[in-house]
Amino acid sequence: MRITGGKYCGRTVKCPPGEIRPAMDRMRTSLFAILGNLEDLSFLDLFSGSGAVGIEAASRGASPVHLVELDKGKRATIIENISFVEEPITLFVTSAQRFIHQAKQTYDIVYADPPFPFAHKVTLVELIAMKQVVNEKGLFIIHYPAEERKQWPDQIGDLIFYDERAYGRSLVRFYQRQTTIIQ
Repeated sequence: MRITGGKYCGRTVKCPPGEIRPAMDRMRTSLFAILGNLEDLSFLDLFSGSGAVGIEAASRGASPVHLVELDKGKRATIIENISFVEEPITLFVTSAQRFIHQAKQTYDIVYADPPFPFAHKVTLVELIAMKQVVNEKGLFIIHYPAEERKQWPDQIGDLIFYDERAYGRSLVRFYQRQTTIIQ
C-alpha cells in the first residue's frame, strides 16, 4: 500500500500479519479529498490495521493522530509504518470499545473501519456519542458493508448523518456532532 497524498505521498506502508482489510487507495484518496486540509485537527483511527489511514491524516497535517488496534500481532508492523511520521502519532493496543470508555481526549475527526463481520458497529457509535469523543462540529466517519445500510439511523445521540459514499460493496458514512439540535 502507498500513502496517496500530502507530504508523505508515495511512501510505502506494509500490511501486518493477521486479518486485515486495508482501505482501498481509491477510497482513501476520496475520503481525504472530502476532508480537505487537516492542519492541526486531531484524528482518531479506530481499528487501524496497518495504520495507513492515520498516516494519511498526518500526511495532510492532522496532529495529534491516535491509532487504536486490538491485535497485538500488528503492533510491530504499525510501529514500523509510522516510524517516518514527524507529526505526533501514537498507537494504543486495546479494543476500540475500551479505548472509547477510557478516552481522556476528544477529537476533531474519528474514523472507524471495523472488520466487516464486527457485529457491534452501531453500539460502538452509540458509545462514541454518549462519551462525547467527537468535538463540537467534529466528524465521525465509519466504513461498513453495503448490506448493513438499513441499520444506520440518521442520528445517533448528537451525531447527525450528512453524507454517504459508495466504494464497490462498501460505504463510508459521515456524521457531524451537533450539540444544538433543532427538532
